[in-house]
Amino acid sequence: MATRRRDHVPAEQLAEHFRRIEANIATVVEGKPEVIRLALIALLAEGHVLVEDVPGVGKTLLAKAVAKSIACSVRRVQFTPDLLPSDITGVSVYNQEHGDFEFKPGAIFANIVLGDEINRAGPKTQSAMLEAMEERTVTVDGTTYELGVPFMVIATQNPVELEGTYPLPEAQRDRFMMRVGIGYPSVAAELEVLDVHGQGDRVASLEPVADAQQIAGLIEAAKEIHAAEPLKRYVVDLVRASRDHAAVDLGASPRASLALLRAARALAACEGRDYVVPDDVKQLAQPILAHRLILSPEAQMADRTAAEVIDELLASVPIPTAGAR
Repeated sequence: MATRRRDHVPAEQLAEHFRRIEANIATVVEGKPEVIRLALIALLAEGHVLVEDVPGVGKTLLAKAVAKSIACSVRRVQFTPDLLPSDITGVSVYNQEHGDFEFKPGAIFANIVLGDEINRAGPKTQSAMLEAMEERTVTVDGTTYELGVPFMVIATQNPVELEGTYPLPEAQRDRFMMRVGIGYPSVAAELEVLDVHGQGDRVASLEPVADAQQIAGLIEAAKEIHAAEPLKRYVVDLVRASRDHAAVDLGASPRASLALLRAARALAACEGRDYVVPDDVKQLAQPILAHRLILSPEAQMADRTAAEVIDELLASVPIPTAGAR
């Protein structure tokens, strides 16, 4: 697996790499530029993405296209009710030839891990990914193993009201940097789907336009994007306001603050800037915060949504102006 690089990558060069990968994915994922962009921002911010929508709208297609656009190790896990935690993390097997136990890595040991229909596995199996997603390590039988760079989980999920699904535990939802929805395509995009995919699998022929080492360098470069103190305070104020909102029982955690700042840096870099502006934070607030909020029973009975709450937070929390750079 790739190791970290410390080479300096200018914001303009980072933006150029980003656009190349973005355009490559767009050749097979039609009409969804905003979803592609969010997935790549999460990659550069060392985050994970939960793609939630009804079957058949291209959730797995998006995940496969991201993975195919980068020449790195990729593993796919089809989550089912009988999937075991050891299938994900790995297991120690006794080697009779050497007379000791040998570790057999599980599916989590890859640069890009595609978790298909993650909410079809039970909570115990879902929780097997918690350590890997947060600490980028896996501990089996008391031994800790490091994961490579980049490391990203792209999990797809069908809505929980569909038969045979299990809601993700709150702790695991919080470890996904973003939750995005694909949505049904427009008429023009759906017609393009027929043209592009009607004669075969275009993803299989997709060529990579970057490798793991390049992505590792871009990740380090995104961390160097400047975020002024007023901008950081804006991030914290937004997240803290979610905890005090009358319609919210459980607000966003400090992990959400960190995710919002990291993603804002990646977004700024992808647009060729070496500094973060408040609009970066505002653009990312919905996909990063919405899945972390648990609304009060009263708010749920009134059919309020987390998206509405975040819109109210964005409207009420003062935006930094002077000194935002």
